[in-house]
Amino acid sequence: MTKQARKQRLSVYLDPPVMKALAEHAARRDHSRSLVAEAAIVRGIDQLDRRLACTECNVGIAIEMLAVFVRFWLATTSALPEPAAKAARADFGQRYDAFVAALGRRLAKGPKLRQEISKDMAPSEADR
Repeated sequence: MTKQARKQRLSVYLDPPVMKALAEHAARRDHSRSLVAEAAIVRGIDQLDRRLACTECNVGIAIEMLAVFVRFWLATTSALPEPAAKAARADFGQRYDAFVAALGRRLAKGPKLRQEISKDMAPSEADR
């Protein structure tokens, strides 16, 4: 055996149209069906890996955004006196419904926050 590991056998069952497409593609490229299938699998795994990395990035942005918002909100919002707090609680349902509607519109047409954030921005001294 050489320094490279020997390939291992894998048996898969394909629907006839998929097998036909695989065989035709391999024949056009003058490659084996095995080589074409392996390349497709590797490509698929790479795509999944890139999607997962993008999802991780988006979740990271969402978590940081929430943390920044909560810090900002806690630092700038003082407790309401009881009569105003009671009025605010009474008005909560309408304000929440307006928030959900605005969020729905934002998600439907964008641009998305992740597109607005520059990935190559250096963090400021305060962020470090």
